[in-house]
Amino acid sequence: MDPLEPERIGQACKEMGLKHVVVTSVTRDDLEDGGAAHFVKVMKEIRKNNPGSTVELLIPDLAGNWEALKLIVDAEPEILNHNVETVPELYETVRPKAIYERSLELLKKAKEFNPKLITKSGIMLGLGENEEQVLRVMDDLRSVDCDILTIGQYLQPSSEHIELKEYIRPETFEAYKQIAEDKGFKYVASGPFVRSSYNAALGLEKLYN
Repeated sequence: MDPLEPERIGQACKEMGLKHVVVTSVTRDDLEDGGAAHFVKVMKEIRKNNPGSTVELLIPDLAGNWEALKLIVDAEPEILNHNVETVPELYETVRPKAIYERSLELLKKAKEFNPKLITKSGIMLGLGENEEQVLRVMDDLRSVDCDILTIGQYLQPSSEHIELKEYIRPETFEAYKQIAEDKGFKYVASGPFVRSSYNAALGLEKLYN
């Protein structure tokens, strides 16, 4: 890891005058804390250099290290995001190194550490899931009090990546949005071009207003 990265990111946010900053990383299972301390340093530098900005952290599952998660939660990001990505039935092919239940546990633990923390998760459609499975994921996320949900279309980056099974119709995304809101999500972004950081500040504004 680059020990100067937090300082450089903080300075970049100041120069760009960012109002809402989404910070993510590759999975760092090579680090004992999964990169938690580095996330915290980055967030502190952003706030020091650009005190008017809000921060959203999009984190990996930290290999189930809940002490590392508490370190992140205690730093009080405005939003903590961890994507479940797809339905559990597809994890073996789509996310073979991840564990669906562990991702849910992360979101649950985060709320236990700080009940006021805004949590967020997202899924991609078009990988072969069905409606029943998607709705079950929504229920699972609400069972751990997840506040924000993003639903987007999977696109195959290259022939070496997992094959796209289906292009989901815009009206289906809209229907999922309505269902998710009815299930109690406080903000839902659902559409073909939606990604986890899509119009991210809107979710925060929705919850604060």
